[in-house]
Amino acid sequence: MKLWVEIHLIVLETPLSPRTMNNQTLVTEFILQGFSEQPEYHVLLFSCFLSLYSVALIGNILIILAITFNPGLHTPMYFFLFNLATMDIICTSSIMPKALEGLLSKDSSISYWGCMAQLCFLTWSASSELLLLTVMAYDRYAAICHPLHYSTTMSKAFCCKLATGVWVLCAFNTAIHTGLMLRLNFCGPNVITHFF
Repeated sequence: MKLWVEIHLIVLETPLSPRTMNNQTLVTEFILQGFSEQPEYHVLLFSCFLSLYSVALIGNILIILAITFNPGLHTPMYFFLFNLATMDIICTSSIMPKALEGLLSKDSSISYWGCMAQLCFLTWSASSELLLLTVMAYDRYAAICHPLHYSTTMSKAFCCKLATGVWVLCAFNTAIHTGLMLRLNFCGPNVITHFF
């Protein structure tokens, strides 16, 4: 089933720029189709997504506060869990506010730069979460397979280096992906059949 969506394009009267071509138009915003096929479910979906987003946000904040204020939880496993909760807040907050706005309003568009920012934060946080899970698996491996050397192997300095490495490596990965996306010319249909 094809949906006909109004396409917002602006014709530039300037010569070629990095994102334009001769006799072409520049996409300044994207239309997020998301849940446009079932408008009768928007209120229900908004309620579900808002409650899930609230639970995720409150849960991660409680994890961060519990780890911060309880000295008994200042171990490598909880240090990485703290980082994972932080990245999860960034990941969900990069998508859900715009998705919730799209469910409430009839205009579910996102600007070009908003789309690039969303892409940047989403790829950074999602890739960091996956790499942090790998680091957490290594931490559990060290604790189970080498229990006598665990405290020296997973020292506070080493854990900080691992976490910093994850954040920096994933930021570099994101810079490459976002940089390559910024080089693309978006001059055709600007409809994205998703909610982010």
